[in-house]
Amino acid sequence: MRSALAIAVAVSMSVAGASAWAQSAQAPAPAAAQAKCENPNALGVARVVQIDTTGGPGFGFEHFKAYDFLRDKEVVLTFDDGPWPGHTTAVLKALADQCTKALFFPIGKHAGWYPEVIKQVAAGGHTVGSHTWSHKDLSRMSTEDATTEIEKGIAAVSIGLGNKPTAPFFRFPALKHPPELVKYLGDRNVGIFSTDLDSFDFKMRKPEQVVASVMKKLEKHGKGIVLMHDFQQATAKGAADLLKELKDKGYKVVQVTGKTPLEPKKEYVDMVMKEIGGGLETARPMSSVIKTIEGN
Repeated sequence: MRSALAIAVAVSMSVAGASAWAQSAQAPAPAAAQAKCENPNALGVARVVQIDTTGGPGFGFEHFKAYDFLRDKEVVLTFDDGPWPGHTTAVLKALADQCTKALFFPIGKHAGWYPEVIKQVAAGGHTVGSHTWSHKDLSRMSTEDATTEIEKGIAAVSIGLGNKPTAPFFRFPALKHPPELVKYLGDRNVGIFSTDLDSFDFKMRKPEQVVASVMKKLEKHGKGIVLMHDFQQATAKGAADLLKELKDKGYKVVQVTGKTPLEPKKEYVDMVMKEIGGGLETARPMSSVIKTIEGN
């Protein structure tokens, strides 16, 4: 069993806010008052934990064994590879319907392509980390190129959020953790998330397969950080059923937040802006700007 005695996680027993996620560069903003939950049987949020990411602690028992902050029947819901139109928004709706929260690890390029969707993630009160610029295998890259891949991802997500800092959390693509990059993130005070339970939803085509995969592993382990992908259609379609199943089986959601927001480095912001252009920070939803008024 992982020892809870060594844990360096500050736990706040407040209920997660459902308004826009926003933090200053110095310290997280106070949680906004939660909007009234219209679902009397909602899964909700049992606890909100705040993590001090000084030194780059790692979480997820598949790779990191120091910090076990979950109690029995508690889960952290995490989603990778978004934002993606239709899929991410379906996941967000399922979460909102159950008045619960998740931790998202978006790809930088996707945040640049769909800034209106990443803004919806933050507006839903979810925690937004990063997952590289283009989801390359960092273990096959030079340290310099891999660092650029990490930092461009942070910068792109920050720009997509409207030039706001991200949460100080990062997940490596394919969960491959080169030691020199683990050290770099530690020096940057970025917490690293692996997983306790990998759904392997990217191998699945049917939503019921995703639900079964997660529930079977939770039944075995009793709790855990769950890795899923809001990019995947099966997960998007199965999210509502999964959350209902979690509620019915007595599981409780823990929302993870960071103590100190992560600011992007200016040189990488400039690099991203040059590559994908400006206007992302103020972009409106495409549907409110461009509409087909004739033809198919």
